[in-house]
Amino acid sequence: MATVHLTQIVGEKMQKIDLCEKCAKEKGISDSMAFSLTDMLLGDETTKNHIHEGELSCPQCGFTETDFKKTGRLGCPACYETFSEIIETILKDMHKGVVHKGKTPKKFAKAQFYQTKIKRLQEDLKKAVAQEKYEEAATIRDEIAQLENLIKS
Repeated sequence: MATVHLTQIVGEKMQKIDLCEKCAKEKGISDSMAFSLTDMLLGDETTKNHIHEGELSCPQCGFTETDFKKTGRLGCPACYETFSEIIETILKDMHKGVVHKGKTPKKFAKAQFYQTKIKRLQEDLKKAVAQEKYEEAATIRDEIAQLENLIKS
């Protein structure tokens, strides 16, 4: 976990870096003369590629779980697979589900509702016939016919 937070402003550009205590000590941050944020951001690969034990990282771009959580963005297409569990958890918290269903035209949704109801009634019809409840079966048959007419109109 990052405990040292550094910000460098050059002109109108601001660059931030967060380090754990171990990395900060390795870079000599306690001695301000021995540390250069620019070297760290641009040239020092040991810190850029430093991944803490157990931390998830993308095998393609090196983006880490911490990077994703901090920025809310992914580094490359492979990150979607690498961080899939984290993304799924976030989506479940934000939305009703993790599968985008899009909008459904009202007429189609209505027909789909009726089709589901018809299937259930057909099962009830089979049961009524099997139990020799013919009056109940006739009522169910008529209800199915009404729903089929509603779908056609």
